[in-house]
Amino acid sequence: MNFGFLGLQFSFALQQTNMSPIYRYLGADENNAILWLAGPITGLIIQPIIGAWSDHTWSKNWGRRKPFFLFGAIIASIALFLMPQSSALWMAVSLLWILDAANNITMEPYRAFVADKLPTKQHSLGFITQSFFTGLGSTLANFTPAILITLGLVGINEIEANGIPKTVYWAFSIGAVVTIASILFSMFTTKEIPPTDEELAHIVAKKEGRSIFALVFSEMKLAFAEMPKVMIQLIPVKFFTWFAMFCYWQSITDGLALSLFNTKDVHSELYKQAGVLTGNVNGTYNIICFLSAFFLVPVARKLGAGVTHFISLTLAGIAIFFMSSYSNDAILFSIPNIFSGGVIPVSQIYLISLGLGIGWASMLSMPYSMLSSALPSNRIGIYMGIFNMFIVLPMLIQTLTMDFVMENFLGNNKIHELQLAGVFLILGGICTLFVKKHQPSETV
Repeated sequence: MNFGFLGLQFSFALQQTNMSPIYRYLGADENNAILWLAGPITGLIIQPIIGAWSDHTWSKNWGRRKPFFLFGAIIASIALFLMPQSSALWMAVSLLWILDAANNITMEPYRAFVADKLPTKQHSLGFITQSFFTGLGSTLANFTPAILITLGLVGINEIEANGIPKTVYWAFSIGAVVTIASILFSMFTTKEIPPTDEELAHIVAKKEGRSIFALVFSEMKLAFAEMPKVMIQLIPVKFFTWFAMFCYWQSITDGLALSLFNTKDVHSELYKQAGVLTGNVNGTYNIICFLSAFFLVPVARKLGAGVTHFISLTLAGIAIFFMSSYSNDAILFSIPNIFSGGVIPVSQIYLISLGLGIGWASMLSMPYSMLSSALPSNRIGIYMGIFNMFIVLPMLIQTLTMDFVMENFLGNNKIHELQLAGVFLILGGICTLFVKKHQPSETV
């Protein structure tokens, strides 16, 4: 059921790791955060609409959620294939809008799909399993360039005519295949639970005499008016968490290039090494993510999802804050990285990735576990969509404000942006302690 998340996150991980360097290769300024608007805007608009639409859809042949994440996967695969072939900055930006829209069309109904299939007591396990495949997909995506270099299939200095390394070209092409293949696997191996006659009659009655857009608007208005208290309490948690992660994804390559190699020259070999290193860093923390995912289940049962999330976010915040100290071997495990191919120095398995990986696994599961039991079964799709708005809104705010913050408070230093991300993750963890556990009798 969750296998498709491998491909979905393969797609997300490729853009998280590579879009800043791609923009730089195509001539963008290092602090031009506005180029990242695609993710926040498409998520803000698309996810609640698709959620409400899928709640009121049923096809005997295709089901309720499957038509949406199949369509999204097809479009995402096409965008992934075309991205590294971008001939100009405007083309890469346009493709990112298409890619993010497609990923959002796929993701929201996929989360609702899992909640539809599982009884409440298995929701934590279901979302943790998503974390496992998310971590695995991210790991494969981030290590793909280094693996290609290690196997001698592509050289680190081989570039296409547009200046984008061939490692990136092949990673995105592989991602296009993995995305559609994994989604198709889940679709054809997992059946959706058909609605009862009463539920089907309710769906038909809701649609009668109204366009799908009128229906969606009506459902969104009602859902906001009756939003569960747990969801409201989770808003500050989501704000600090995803503001921080967007800072991290945007600044990691430039931050490591500066802290490790003392360079901002995007055309230098050292900067390309920092790009490969970024993939290794992200791949390593995603290894930790999928290895630790199921460990979080008994921890959450013992301590509660809220305390577990607090601990996890705090570890992740500390990890990112000290990432700029990468050049200090005292904070590293001195274990050779078999994926570096001799390009990057030996010490590659990061102690910091342990905290970041545990935090990432928790981000992808614990908030949904805390929320899912509070959601009415006939509105799971739209509430998952609205909940994901609280992921993209912080990203949108970060995108619109970060250039100003960098110039006026952080000295245009990407290392400082990484440190800000670490602080915000810790604040998100503290906010988690104020989320009250949902009581079954609560009116939603």
